[in-house]
Amino acid sequence: MPDDRRDREHQFGGEWTTRKLEVLAGYLRGYTTALKKTPFQKLYIDAFAGTGYRETRREEEEDSPQNTLFPDMAEPEPQSFLDGSARLALKIEPPFDRYIFIERRPERCVHLEGLKAEFPGLAHKIDIRQGDANAKIQEFCATDWHSKRAVLFLDPYGMQVEWKTIEAIARTKAIDLWLLFPLGIGVNRLLTKSGDIPESWRRRLNLLLGTEDWYDEFYRVETTPMLFGNDKERVVKATMETIGRYFTNRLKGVFAGVAEKPGVLRNSSNNPLYLLCFAVGNERGQDIALRIAQHLLKEVR
Repeated sequence: MPDDRRDREHQFGGEWTTRKLEVLAGYLRGYTTALKKTPFQKLYIDAFAGTGYRETRREEEEDSPQNTLFPDMAEPEPQSFLDGSARLALKIEPPFDRYIFIERRPERCVHLEGLKAEFPGLAHKIDIRQGDANAKIQEFCATDWHSKRAVLFLDPYGMQVEWKTIEAIARTKAIDLWLLFPLGIGVNRLLTKSGDIPESWRRRLNLLLGTEDWYDEFYRVETTPMLFGNDKERVVKATMETIGRYFTNRLKGVFAGVAEKPGVLRNSSNNPLYLLCFAVGNERGQDIALRIAQHLLKEVR
């Protein structure tokens, strides 16, 4: 592979990566078709756009908790050079009216700029923004949304997404959200069996979940009576199913509609890595949006 393409290398997982992008592409096609004759400006927003490609294993961000804590979750793959979410979105017909790609690393933004040459007919619609995804999304969501509708894809490298960002998205009442929730690759690993969680991990979970109440939801104390007194107590940690339901219910508290059964993205050892979650921003459009999303998510179990 030429050196300039090597610079674009962006690590990714395995079959689960393909499946999440198939779901996204299917929804985007349905979305632009359904809104084709409406007066709204239709936007696609990719908050962790990378280079526009996906290759070998995706690089870990420096602040990703699994970077040092969870090396066994890595999913080696043969080298390949495939479309990432940004390029897939640009190929969708009917097209969106505007594409916003957010990426923290300047060198990746340079590669994203190259998409304008690859898709010259859409070049004037492509808006590339370099910076922190949480800050950029919150800033953009604070603008006027009366004449706009959007699909936003949040595919973080770990646990970078903050709950206040999710709340900002929901407040627009105009954005449909696809989000990878780091169930096995993040949250479950930070929830220790003993229930003793380092303060730095607690802070990260607080930012992701938007509350400190998660501890009481994820842990309970079971008491076993002993024959000679001194009852025995043990801490019981929630299952991943319980954690997933908790996050789905959190989404329900801020969005007009939420897919009841997120997709479960697993590695080759069948370990759950992420939940592929879907939430609808606009109440009037929730029925058709949920119908399309839930049909696609049936294939990701």
